Amino acid sequence: MKIGFYTGSFDPFTNGHLHVIAKAAQLFDKVIVGIGENPQKVRRFDRKEMQEAIKKVLKKEHLNNVCVISYSKLSVDVALEHEANFLVRGIRNGMDYEYEENMAAINEELSELDTVYIRAGKLGTISSSMVMELLRNGKNVSRYLPQEVLEIVAK
Repeated sequence: MKIGFYTGSFDPFTNGHLHVIAKAAQLFDKVIVGIGENPQKVRRFDRKEMQEAIKKVLKKEHLNNVCVISYSKLSVDVALEHEANFLVRGIRNGMDYEYEENMAAINEELSELDTVYIRAGKLGTISSSMVMELLRNGKNVSRYLPQEVLEIVAK
């Protein structure tokens, strides 16, 4: 069984993330979406609440071979615990590629897991941080976020 492990803070989860997951779901028998804890970032939204919203989105999109977990260890360790064969990363641009390629080299050294890159698609120009900036300035972000996530950020 081919298992892909897609990690991120998903703070908030965007339609770009969803695009990567949908493509990964076509490539792998199973995809595990891991909501990681990044001590270098302050979370804007509760991890468990975001996890539940992502689950609802995946169900609505009929992505039945995808599950969502939350964790606080190294991503490669969690991937190995879940018997993943590949790490999955979304890429928006060349800067993302440079960063991700450095991480992939370290992850491969630690775990022997290869990294598969998936383009973030048409919404690849937007990041979670950009969505938050637009929100703070009163802009409509419904194009960038699934409805289930919009309900969380609207609070």
